[in-house]
Amino acid sequence: MPMTAPQIEALLRRAFPDAQIELNDTAGDGDHWRARIVSAAFAGKTRVQQHQMVYGAIGPDMGGALHALALQTEVPA
Repeated sequence: MPMTAPQIEALLRRAFPDAQIELNDTAGDGDHWRARIVSAAFAGKTRVQQHQMVYGAIGPDMGGALHALALQTEVPA
């Protein structure tokens, strides 16, 4: 079963409570998403580490209920 934007946002918000989160369903099927996440939690981390943090927040749903997630992670200006 695909994930909805509110489900994905709830998982991300739990891990990154300060985050600005933008989600776009790129294929209209609930399986392919693009996320832009801006959080102070990413400060001092490499892009790979930032993305690993996001995948960790999604947990076991990543690759299952959430088939694909294109990420753009940033630190607040």
